[in-house]
Amino acid sequence: MQSGKLISLVFLFVLINCDLISQPAKPATTHNLTAEIKLQYGLLMSHHLELDIFRSHFPAFEISLQKVTYGKYRWEAEYNYPLIGVSLWYSGLGGFPEIGSAIAVYPTINFPLFGDKKQSLNFKLGIGLGYLTNRFDRLKNYQNFAIGSHLNIAASLFFEYRNRISKMLTFTTGLGLTHFSNGTMKTPNYGLNILTASIGISSFLSNPNRSLNKKILPKLYPFEFDGRKYLSFEIAAAMAYKDMSQQYGKSFFVFAAYTNIMARVSYKSKFGIGFDLTHDGSDQLIYERIHATVPSDLHITKIGINIAYELIMDRLSFLFNAGTYLSGMERSESDLYQRLTLKYFITPKLFANMALSAHLGKAEYVGFGLGYQVKFIYKRKIKHE
Repeated sequence: MQSGKLISLVFLFVLINCDLISQPAKPATTHNLTAEIKLQYGLLMSHHLELDIFRSHFPAFEISLQKVTYGKYRWEAEYNYPLIGVSLWYSGLGGFPEIGSAIAVYPTINFPLFGDKKQSLNFKLGIGLGYLTNRFDRLKNYQNFAIGSHLNIAASLFFEYRNRISKMLTFTTGLGLTHFSNGTMKTPNYGLNILTASIGISSFLSNPNRSLNKKILPKLYPFEFDGRKYLSFEIAAAMAYKDMSQQYGKSFFVFAAYTNIMARVSYKSKFGIGFDLTHDGSDQLIYERIHATVPSDLHITKIGINIAYELIMDRLSFLFNAGTYLSGMERSESDLYQRLTLKYFITPKLFANMALSAHLGKAEYVGFGLGYQVKFIYKRKIKHE
């Protein structure tokens, strides 16, 4: 029934836009906004034995508002003119009363990987908030081992094929993953991984900007080519909250500090090394349940070293760290750790960060904090022969 309603809606959507195409031309907008509707069909991936009872195939729906970039800013050209926007996603998750249904809202960026003006293969990334109608409760809903909270982080990763079938309309189809997790803010937190295939249609809301086909190359500034090279040194801190009352009857705070030394190798990329200092209040309880009493807080504080990569998009960047702990008594999950940090520069030096820390892919916590960056120039000019 839901699929039939959506197909009817898509058909009406196309008819309306065909009528718009037949109307007299209007001045081109500067916003290049598109509306997109997608029908998805897929399944809940059973990555833990406790989730096997929720195996099912079901539909999902996504509505997006996107802006097509054309090179107004340099980063748009460097990333091959991506689409940026916001999406609303919904699914009944197979109708199981234990897990209920899910809704998510997330900003997105859609990168063209290969193709031309008519068709392309894209990668679409979205990170935002999700809401699950039913969560784990040890008395009322003990079969839901997936997630212990209503409010969660939602992430969407999709590979899609896009074909511009007319001036106004674009056909899309793809395959991807939608993920819900609370980052262990509330246990249990196995998370939900939903694999789906999709088909959809996108339409400009008004006549597209003529510059879309010109793909403007933005102004380049002389200082970018004066041969200067630098290392960036940053220090940041974050705090997280872990509600483990269902498991241990307590809640804990996590305090983390990190520093990275990075070298910029291109407009988009930095590589470097990093150091971490993490104090997780739950480590002491976990350790003492198996071993002897922890002498002091210093003995459960973890020091780590890692390699780092940063992907830069103007003020926004994604920082990836992978490393190993050098100290800390409680390392039962793993000696290896990974961290994904979303950074946004408020000023050229001050940035806000959201960091997801994991052990071998299992989320440990999501922290929020601030950081500061300084640059050290080690090469100032080009030597001419």
